[in-house]
Amino acid sequence: MVLATASVAAHSPATAQQAPAEPAFAYTDESFADIQMLRYKVEGFEGLTLKQKTYIYYLQEAALHGRDILFDQNGRYNLRIRQLLEAVYTHYNGSHTDAFYTQLGEYLKRVWFSSGIHHHYGSEKFLPAFKPEQLRQALQSVSPALLPLQAGQSVDDMCRELFPVMFDPSVMPMRVNQKDGDDLLLTSACNYYAPGITQQEAETFYAQRKAPADPHPVMTGMNSRLERDPWGSLTENVWRTGGLYGGAISRIVDNLLKARPYADTPEQQHVIDLLVQVYRTGDLRLFDTYSISWLKETEGLVDFTNYFTETYGDPLGLKASWEAIVNFKNVAATRRAQALSDNAQWFEDHSPVAPEFRKEKVKGVSAKVITAAILGGDLYPSTAIGINLPNSDWVRREHGSKSVTIGNLTDAYNKAAHGNGMDREFVIDDATRHLLAQYGDLCDDLHTDLHECLGHGSGRLLPTTDPDSLRSYASTIEEARADLFGLYYLADDKMLELGLTPNAEAYKSQYYSYMMNGLMTQLVRIKPGLQIEEAHMRNRALIARWVLEKGRDKRVVEMVKRKGKTYVQVNDYAALRGLFGSLLAEVQRIKSEGDYEAARRLVEDYGVKVDANLHKEVLARYERLQLKPYKGFINPVYHAVRDAQGHITNVTLDYTESYDEQMLRYSRDYSGL
Repeated sequence: MVLATASVAAHSPATAQQAPAEPAFAYTDESFADIQMLRYKVEGFEGLTLKQKTYIYYLQEAALHGRDILFDQNGRYNLRIRQLLEAVYTHYNGSHTDAFYTQLGEYLKRVWFSSGIHHHYGSEKFLPAFKPEQLRQALQSVSPALLPLQAGQSVDDMCRELFPVMFDPSVMPMRVNQKDGDDLLLTSACNYYAPGITQQEAETFYAQRKAPADPHPVMTGMNSRLERDPWGSLTENVWRTGGLYGGAISRIVDNLLKARPYADTPEQQHVIDLLVQVYRTGDLRLFDTYSISWLKETEGLVDFTNYFTETYGDPLGLKASWEAIVNFKNVAATRRAQALSDNAQWFEDHSPVAPEFRKEKVKGVSAKVITAAILGGDLYPSTAIGINLPNSDWVRREHGSKSVTIGNLTDAYNKAAHGNGMDREFVIDDATRHLLAQYGDLCDDLHTDLHECLGHGSGRLLPTTDPDSLRSYASTIEEARADLFGLYYLADDKMLELGLTPNAEAYKSQYYSYMMNGLMTQLVRIKPGLQIEEAHMRNRALIARWVLEKGRDKRVVEMVKRKGKTYVQVNDYAALRGLFGSLLAEVQRIKSEGDYEAARRLVEDYGVKVDANLHKEVLARYERLQLKPYKGFINPVYHAVRDAQGHITNVTLDYTESYDEQMLRYSRDYSGL
């Protein structure tokens, strides 16, 4: 998966050849903390058939009904804290212009955005600007019936329970702690494991449940919470109808079944049938069967994902967060991705990795550019710009994968980045700025296509390698592998032959922006004194710092000072490509052999630590631009127009809902837990 980096990329304002931006969709006037809200346009929706519109309508309802699941996965107090804050926010009897109410609103917006009290990207807990006494006083104007009181609990009892979680920086400080040497479960606030379960206990539990020499291993533990039974033994509480999260899952299933008659193809109906059975049973082998059917269904225009998917939120990399996206194919833009998937075997055969780590026969690779229709769960409000699924290694090996680049979201990010001043502040010279202005957007998209379509699906594990052997470093290594694949091939003559790059110079725009981001500009997302925690940021830092060090003797890339400011200077783009290829070979070896110690050294040595002096400089330069380092999206609102008999006669879109209105409506209409 590719998480968006456009907020810290450096693109110049649109040139005369570029279409003018549409501010109504690229921007809103809503921002708070370190976040700018955007809108995305569902371009082409009006041209769909009524059947397709109805299909999307019910699928987006299914996507919204899982919202509460992610809040609970991110922390066991999150839903109650959200309910408490919303009750005060909507029933406060003081002035809505006073400092407390303003600070309450900003904190609540951050909780909504992060699906909890920890930062959506860095994982550190953010604290309210108001005092506990102010919140306690405001609670006096709220009916206890509106508050998340436990059985027999008074308002004071609730405050004694929840206030330390909200206000004490030492209580649950990190949602996902990845610090080398710590017990990653005891020091992480995520809710995938019951309190008190240690990392060693969890790893032993799942190691004992893996079938030896199973050629088709399930992704053990991905759809359950690990708990203790009354006798102290570990047991899984599976997320399914009738089980944990059953209330929300039942509503998801109801809407999937309502969508089923309107599916584009019989194969899509079969996919829905399998997914419903997975939701009802929690059977992970059935989930693999569903995944295979889903990736093989490529004829329908409309598509969706809706399940527990990515494992970035689990410090052990086992348990998956709930997410959903509904989309339809951008037929014209898909030709770009299709050119890559059609040549997947060529790219695999010419990869710089050792032959024993390549796939002899690439199977089932499909790729497309999509238009997002709705975002849900761990894809909302902050979202990826590219997705490659399924995640099961054996499914990828034997059946292939499905890759998407989310075209309307990358378009919105790019429009928001044009003219934001980042290029003037951080790009070394006018020639490089011109390079980025000409080719930056195109090569960003191509790198995403290569990352998702080919990178994640490339390479193979040795037959004896456990897919979970890299443990807490698996996500960073996998993202680095896909990024390196894309970087290496972006400069290849094959891209020119396929007509994907306009000339032999265009790739340099991505090389420069990637190095600048990994070495410098992504640091704007980190608070002073903290290290890099998020897997995608670690991946980018790892790559950029490794090639900086390995190319130092030949001055391939340098950090230079000009008028007191630090810049990235690329002196030899061809040699830089060679370094990307060398690192790709090593990262693939690490994954193929399951070399945990090498993964640990690579990530810890290059992907974690922050140069305090450089960080201070970058933050000061960025602050002068008055930008927000993170972007998120407000979903469109879907309205079903019905006749007297209740049949849907049309589906319309409304883009005017504000962020507050959307979040409060979701809490009112889509709370299933």
